Amino acid sequence: MHVPATFFLAGKWMERYPDTTARLAADPLFELGSHSYSHRAFHTPCYGLGGLPVGEMAADVMQSFDVLRRFTDHPVPYFRFPGDCYDRTSLAAIASTHVAVIGVDVASGDAFGTSVRAIVDTVLSQAHNGSIVVMHVTGGNTAPLTADALPDIVTGLRARGYALVTVTDLLRPAAQ
Repeated sequence: MHVPATFFLAGKWMERYPDTTARLAADPLFELGSHSYSHRAFHTPCYGLGGLPVGEMAADVMQSFDVLRRFTDHPVPYFRFPGDCYDRTSLAAIASTHVAVIGVDVASGDAFGTSVRAIVDTVLSQAHNGSIVVMHVTGGNTAPLTADALPDIVTGLRARGYALVTVTDLLRPAAQ
């Protein structure tokens, strides 16, 4: 559907799916950022994720970028916390990495979702100009319906006049 996107990939996921990661990295519509190495929580509780000790947080972020650089020489310097769970302590813990933390304002519900219609309706009812929508690429039992929901989401957002862009394009200052 020719949709530009920013993918936040966890290091262990990239190591498990190197062919998929290479395919994403090779697509000029996509940019790749970090979603941590271990996909552990930087603040708990967080959707059942195990916690990451504060002293390991910066190294975890840097390790994810080390893995990412195996696939692209131009990763974007963006980081999305697993589960979007963080606090001041975790922000301070990763400050030395100089990443830009990217939050989300629309959680699609695709993680462990059980209804394509619910995922589509959630995104279309909550998205607004400038929204960052989080969805997952894992498939399987973690995000089994994402691929089925995407066509209706993309069509619905475009019908509302929204341009779908990467995070870099979203953050780019408007031309003056």
